[in-house]
Amino acid sequence: MLTLMHISDLHFGPYYLPHVGEAALKAAEALQPDVIVASGDFTQRAKIREYEAAREYLDRLPRVPLVVCPGNHDVPLYRVWERLFTPHELYQKYITPELNYTTTLEHATIVSLDSTSPLRAITNGRIRESAIEYARREFRKAPADHVRILVAHHHFSPAPDYEKSSVMPNSRRALDAFEQIGVEMILGGHLHRAYIGNSLDVYPGKDRQHGIVIVQSGTTTSRRGRAREKEKNSFNWIRVTEEAIRITHYMYFQDAEGFAPVSRHIFPRASRRYFSDPPGGPVTPELW
Repeated sequence: MLTLMHISDLHFGPYYLPHVGEAALKAAEALQPDVIVASGDFTQRAKIREYEAAREYLDRLPRVPLVVCPGNHDVPLYRVWERLFTPHELYQKYITPELNYTTTLEHATIVSLDSTSPLRAITNGRIRESAIEYARREFRKAPADHVRILVAHHHFSPAPDYEKSSVMPNSRRALDAFEQIGVEMILGGHLHRAYIGNSLDVYPGKDRQHGIVIVQSGTTTSRRGRAREKEKNSFNWIRVTEEAIRITHYMYFQDAEGFAPVSRHIFPRASRRYFSDPPGGPVTPELW
C-alpha cells in the first residue's frame, strides 16, 4: 500500500560522516520507497555551505516525493540578527519554501509541521496552536481510507528510558488533538536516538485505548548519536498496509559497510484497533 524511508538529523557540517551518507543513499536506492521523510536538522549551524551540501545530497535521493520539516539546527544560533528576523530564510531557499505543508499520495495524507521556536525555545521547540489547527484542517479533508501521518522535528513523546530531553510544551494537548482527527503515526527526530512505540507508553491520553504510533529516527549521517545510539547512525523503513504498520529499524555497521535491519515493530491500523481473527479465518503468520 505505502512504503516510506524515514531519515533524520543529517547535520551537514563538521559532524557529517560522508561514508555513512553514501551508505544511506545506497540503502535508499535498494529499498525504493514510495516516499522519503527527512525530519529536520539538515545542517549543524545553518550556514550557506552546509545548506548547499544538504541540498546536493537530497537531490541524489531516489526521485520520489520528499517530505521535510525544519529542525532547531536549521535556524541560526549565533547569528542573532538572522535568528530574530529571518530565522528560516536559508532553509526556505535550499530545502523548501513551505514551513507547514501537506503531501497527498494515493493512500496517504502527510502533514509536515514546523516545530522550531527561534525566539523562545531554540533547542526543544514549540508546537503552536496555529500548527495544530492547520493539521486539523488538512486531515479533515483527507479521504476516509487514507493513512494520516504527521511529521515534525521535535518529539511529542520521548522514549520511556530517555530522560535528558523534555518534550515540547503543550505536546499532550497536541497528541489528544491529533488522535481525535485520526493521526495514526508521527515521525520525528531531534533525540539522536531511535524510538519506536506508542504515545500511550508515556501519556495515557484522553482516549486511553489506541494512541498514536511514534517513530523517532536517530541521526542518519552524523557522529552525534546519543544514549543507546551513541556514535551510531540509523533510519527507519516503514510499510503501511490495510492491516498493519510495519517498521524496520536500520543501523549502520562498519564491518558491513552499510545499513542493516536490527529490529522490527508491527502495529495494527487504527481501523482494526487490534490484531484479531477476521471473519474468514485466523490471521496469517505474515501479519505478525
